[in-house]
Amino acid sequence: MNYPWHLYAMAAMYCFAGIMHFIKPKAYLRIMPRYLPKHKQLVFWSGVAEVVLGIGLLFNATKNLAIYGISAMLVIFLLVHFYMLKGEKESAGVPKWILLLRIPLQFFLIWWALWYLKF
Repeated sequence: MNYPWHLYAMAAMYCFAGIMHFIKPKAYLRIMPRYLPKHKQLVFWSGVAEVVLGIGLLFNATKNLAIYGISAMLVIFLLVHFYMLKGEKESAGVPKWILLLRIPLQFFLIWWALWYLKF
């Protein structure tokens, strides 16, 4: 299990992001698309997914599965990013230029995760 340092950084990033779902759930609830049901459960389970997938990156037996899971999760999270562009209320006060930058960032994060399949 001798991975590059940046894979460990990615694992820590997803674990931290997931833990934040439990520490600051209201921040995530504010940006949930209205058309999705059961917002509290979705915030909870997406936090669990981020933590589990972040930890999964650390083990040979689960690394590739975690990478595919992270990629799928990031594609699903695009729903939230596009929803937040819908209007002022949906943006939760985040400036539009930041919301627009998040979309290519999301694709970069997907590429970054998939890049580790070769290790």
